[in-house]
Amino acid sequence: MSPTAARAAFRAGLRVPTSGYSAGWTQANLIALPRDYAYDFLLFAQRNPKSCPVLDVTEPGETSASIFGGDLRTDLPAYRVYRDGELAEDVGDVTGLWRDDLVSFLVGCSFTFEAALLEAGVPVRHIETGGNVPMYRTNRDCRPAGRMSGPLVVSMRPVPASMVATAVRITSRYPAVHGAPVHIGEPADLGISDIDSPDFGEPVEIRPGEIPVFWACGVTPQAAVMHSRPPFAIGHAPGHMVITDARDSEFLVP
Repeated sequence: MSPTAARAAFRAGLRVPTSGYSAGWTQANLIALPRDYAYDFLLFAQRNPKSCPVLDVTEPGETSASIFGGDLRTDLPAYRVYRDGELAEDVGDVTGLWRDDLVSFLVGCSFTFEAALLEAGVPVRHIETGGNVPMYRTNRDCRPAGRMSGPLVVSMRPVPASMVATAVRITSRYPAVHGAPVHIGEPADLGISDIDSPDFGEPVEIRPGEIPVFWACGVTPQAAVMHSRPPFAIGHAPGHMVITDARDSEFLVP
């Protein structure tokens, strides 16, 4: 499915996680904040590039971007709306909530390198099961910036022990979409007490011989919103991404 076709389906009401959609086309996280908070977030992203790799930034009020020819208000499968840091709405369209002062940031997403993992034979469990990737708040604080602060969020994929090195090698070549893992192995080292109870997304089975591998996650900006409590923000529903018009290969480094 092309990005244009996928966005049309979401605009028409399809509400599904986007992992596995539009193979070869880059997916991105969305966070839209009032202009008054835009510099603070841009500095937060610059100080935390592993979790918040910015791919594009709009002018205030714009509803498209240089890598996204759709409408940011309608062309994602699901959105989350925050007021004073609290989740206020979970909706499929934010046209009536959009503001002229909103600056939108498109942040790299680890879904982008999943096709490369699959091509190398590394299993991606949430794609196998048709579910959403599990995501967890960690005990690692991001470096604060201005009024923005919060914990690192990670996504997890179980990888056979014999293929962990392959997964690290492949994903390290995509630094603009989180790159190499931030942690391999024991979840408790990240402050994760129950791997079967993710903070976002859905749990996946970790089979015998597999090791949980954790990547920095673009839901980190929403965790920062919940922690820092700006008056208003709009983000994607975790796992329900922006499908851009950029190719995955554009973010692959030798």
